[in-house]
Amino acid sequence: MTGIRQKMLYSKCCLCPRRCGVDRTAGQCGFCRADAAVRCARAALHYWEEPCISAGSDPEVQEIKQGSGAVFFTGCNLGCVFCQNYGISHGIPGGVALGAADLADIFFSLKDQHAYNINLVTPDIHIPVLAEAIALAKERGIGLPFIWNSSAYVTVEALRILDGLVDVYLPDLKFISERKAARYLRAADYPQAARAAIAEMVRQAGRCVFDAEGMIQKGVIVRHLLMPGGLLEAKMIVKELHENYGDRIWLSLMNQYTPLTEHLQGYPELQRPVTEREYTELIEYALDLGITQAYMQEGGTAKESFIPAFDGTGVKRRDGDPE
Repeated sequence: MTGIRQKMLYSKCCLCPRRCGVDRTAGQCGFCRADAAVRCARAALHYWEEPCISAGSDPEVQEIKQGSGAVFFTGCNLGCVFCQNYGISHGIPGGVALGAADLADIFFSLKDQHAYNINLVTPDIHIPVLAEAIALAKERGIGLPFIWNSSAYVTVEALRILDGLVDVYLPDLKFISERKAARYLRAADYPQAARAAIAEMVRQAGRCVFDAEGMIQKGVIVRHLLMPGGLLEAKMIVKELHENYGDRIWLSLMNQYTPLTEHLQGYPELQRPVTEREYTELIEYALDLGITQAYMQEGGTAKESFIPAFDGTGVKRRDGDPE
């Protein structure tokens, strides 16, 4: 993607459904609080994704273990009150400002660390530069699948920029209730936007393809994080996805919700983890529907220890200046 094309996309930003229309190239910020700079807070092997992404590697084991090459970006176009990455998604984005060439270098550094893939986390507000970075890395022969780890709150038009570049889409489907989306995400239109985004992701990536080790190379895995008291809606989401996509996608049903109570004042209903009973009922419901292509989590995942340190690990520019 040319610099001119990037500037056009950022100069009246409509990458997400909010369509703020601000000129990010002039330093203006919309809801996501990001200007045209792509800011990165961490780039390191990550061990707590689905087995087909990070292979369940254990960082406590003192030997070389492959994991997912996760690159965490700052800023976000949602306002999730329960965000697990609150430190980099809310407020003025920090992190290191990077260009496309810097990002491509980081991707290769992760490859040198034995990453299975390049996992771009919260990337939707940075599509123009990330599209260029992915293209550069592929031209240089990186040979790893690129995973787009997304909230799914992104326009179809913006996603089409990624067609042929992204190998695996890993979107959330957080809510299908507009009332809950407005209350918890500050985006009443999230259900409609996310449904459209997921449909486009499936169109681009098609059915899931795995290598001989069981690691995903292509396709779509839709995540749903079970929320406290959210069992009924979770069942509705699972049923809808199964009816719409069948075995064209995989599901990831998650119980790892961690209540960061300091950010949940005014939301008492969210100030507890999900119960084992709630999660077991969701899994049994999915099985009763005949769903076989799904990942589940087993106990002990609602821990802040699963939230990495956003301290600039692995992030540097070509000039060597970390700032």
